[in-house]
Amino acid sequence: MRKSKEKIYIKKASTPKEKTLRVLLYVTVLLLVLVTLYPYFVMFTTALKSRAEIYSMKGTLLPIEWEWENFTNIWKLAPLARYFMNSIVVSGGATAIAIICGIPAAYALSRMKFRGKKFFLGLVIVSQMFAPVVLLVGIYKIMSMFHLTDTLLALVFINAAFNQAFAIWLLRGTFMSISPEMEQAATIDGCNQVQAMIKVLLPVAAPGIVTALIFVFINAWNEYTVALTLISSDILKPLTVGITVFNGYNMIEWQYLFASSLFATIPVVALFICIEKHLVGGLTSGGVKG
Repeated sequence: MRKSKEKIYIKKASTPKEKTLRVLLYVTVLLLVLVTLYPYFVMFTTALKSRAEIYSMKGTLLPIEWEWENFTNIWKLAPLARYFMNSIVVSGGATAIAIICGIPAAYALSRMKFRGKKFFLGLVIVSQMFAPVVLLVGIYKIMSMFHLTDTLLALVFINAAFNQAFAIWLLRGTFMSISPEMEQAATIDGCNQVQAMIKVLLPVAAPGIVTALIFVFINAWNEYTVALTLISSDILKPLTVGITVFNGYNMIEWQYLFASSLFATIPVVALFICIEKHLVGGLTSGGVKG
């Protein structure tokens, strides 16, 4: 009996090669994390320096004197709270429109057969090739025609439009990976097609929906060029445009610019942390018993 236990123990023990590979994996992951976080560390340390220290010839990575008041001064020098609200309105509105319109479109492309389906899919892919910068003149003329220049509503529609194609393509792939038999079983139980989609398909497709939501929100949150072109009122600027107030004609206030940039990353990180639980829950609930 002891011999059999010893044999089992020997089989489970890691070989020197496996241990070496595991160590190399941990070192590689650690290096990747350090490389990813290093720019944020530089931003954080620079945000805690004084202007004289930043422009000093003998620059150091860590500040000599820690200027913690820089994180409070930015709220006094610029209406950052207003910029935050504008970005949240634009990103939240664009995300809601893109997801609400993307789900029915993706469902139709994955479940229904109609004339021109392949052509429409081609248009969805081709639309991803056009950046907002290329269409900036046309966008401005269209917004002027509808008297939407210098409004947050224009930014909501534009961000939703330019992220719609990716949302449709991603959600279509998610719906196609789900067996149609689940919806057929729901229709047998008395659900119509819309009820089957809402009650059966959408809960299983939660990971794909969350992924599309995060992608659209981040893209809308980081958008700069269209907002800079369409918004002229200081009170309506989103955060990406508003923080440029610290770019002076003769000097850039790097400590304030980096401090405000660090605050700008908080909503995106918070959104991912909150939604990650639902993402994991959707992944684990995707199986079908039987």
